[in-house]
Amino acid sequence: MEQSEAYQSAKKRVEAKMSFYTHLMVYIAIILLLVVINLLSSPGTIWFHWPMMGWGIAVVLHGFAIFVFPGRFAVTEKMIETEMNKSQTHS
Repeated sequence: MEQSEAYQSAKKRVEAKMSFYTHLMVYIAIILLLVVINLLSSPGTIWFHWPMMGWGIAVVLHGFAIFVFPGRFAVTEKMIETEMNKSQTHS
């Protein structure tokens, strides 16, 4: 793998991690806003936990895809390398 390919691969992984961190920060900010709205507008009825759980599942799955099962990057890189080798042998 060439230096530029290694850089591009690392760049994609970093961008994916930054995407997750952005998702997490937006989630936290919006959920805090919903908690405040809920407690100020209808403190007798707690409803903020529903969007917190629903969106929280998406955040957890996003985190798993990035940090626990990052194999898609390795698979994608291997497929790109295979295709590049095929194109070089046919040239």
